[in-house]
Order: sequence, then C-alpha cells, then structure tokens
Amino acid sequence: AVFYFAAGCMAFIASVIYFAIPSRQPAHNTTYFKLLKSLKQLIIQQPVLRQRALYQALMFASFSLFWTSVPVVLAREYGLSQSQIALFALVGAAGAIAAPIVGRLADKGYTHQLSLLAKVIAAACFLPSIFELPHGIIILALTGMFIDFAVQANMVLGQRVVYSLEPQSRARLNAIYMTSIFVGGALGSLMASPLYEAGGWESVALVAAGMPVISLDGYLMTSKK
Repeated sequence: AVFYFAAGCMAFIASVIYFAIPSRQPAHNTTYFKLLKSLKQLIIQQPVLRQRALYQALMFASFSLFWTSVPVVLAREYGLSQSQIALFALVGAAGAIAAPIVGRLADKGYTHQLSLLAKVIAAACFLPSIFELPHGIIILALTGMFIDFAVQANMVLGQRVVYSLEPQSRARLNAIYMTSIFVGGALGSLMASPLYEAGGWESVALVAAGMPVISLDGYLMTSKK
C-alpha cells in the first residue's frame, strides 16, 4: 500500500510539473557525458566546494547514524512499538524550520557565524544522551530535533556558498555537493549496527558527536567562507 501510494504521488507530481513548469532550452549544446566528465575538473578547481562537501558529509553521517540507531534503542531499551517509534520520528520535522530562518540570516551576512553554530549544536546535542540521565526518551527527542536543525542549517549555508562559486555551473556543483552528502549519510548508517552492538548507545552518541567536531575543526582551519 505504501508503494502504491508513493507511485500515485509521483504520478501527480509529474502531471503538475508537465503543466506548470515552463520549457527551457539550455544555451549550451554540451553532451550529458561531457558534463559528467567536467565534474572532476570542478572538484579540482574549487577547494571551497571540496571543503563544504566534506563538512556536510560528516554532518549527515552523524544525522544518519542517529536516526538509524535510535529506533533500535527505543525498541530495545524503552519498549516502544513500531507506531510509537514512528510518532517519535516526527520530532525531526522541527528541522524544516531551519532553512528559511538560516537563509534570511545568511543573506544578512552571518554565513560564517551560522556555520560555526550549526556544527557546535550538532556536536553538543549528543552530550546529554551519552550519560545516564532521567527522562531518556525526552533527551533523545531533543537530540533528534537539534541534529535535524543543525544539519539542515549547515546544508543550506553550504549550498549558498557553493552556488556562488560558478553561477553558470550550479547544477553540477549541486550534484557534487549532494552526492558527497549522501555518501556520508550511507557511511553513517553503515556504522550504526556495529557501533550499537559493540558499545551500546554511548558508543553511537560519541561517534555521532565526533563527526561534527571533525567538521568544525576542518572549517576553522580552512576559511571563513
């Protein structure tokens, strides 16, 4: 039923795009495969692109590590059902408010400060859940809210910087940026089960907090962009 519903949604979106989006003919006549080959050159020529892609890949790895592990924690350690875990996951929706807020502040010249803040929040939000504190589910929920907010904010800030490097190449810049992010996310998910089985939630939280710290350190050592 889920897949049928998803297919119906995609068919609806396709029809909206067909009737609502105007046709656009690119000015260049480069082939698709030449565009793909040019991605390597962009990576070589744009150090800021490499840096921002790495920072966000680490942030998204932390995000994926949390959200892959936390359902197991909620089921095993708190006895939540699948429906209750699904309701818990709704706390992640709070991260959606980050984009418009951060976008407006970045337009006012606070990109550097907000980039630092996002990484600090992403690392710090795991610290309370590392220790044995009461109201553990509430702490996990707050961690989910803050990691979602921080990762979303950092992604928007990174896109803003990356898109300004070569406005005529935004699609290719975005392809590199987003591919790096999802590679990081996949690695974070891959680490979840081994970490949890080896050292429990504390191991997961420590590694998840360490990734934004590495991102923060790299950002501080490179530039203010």
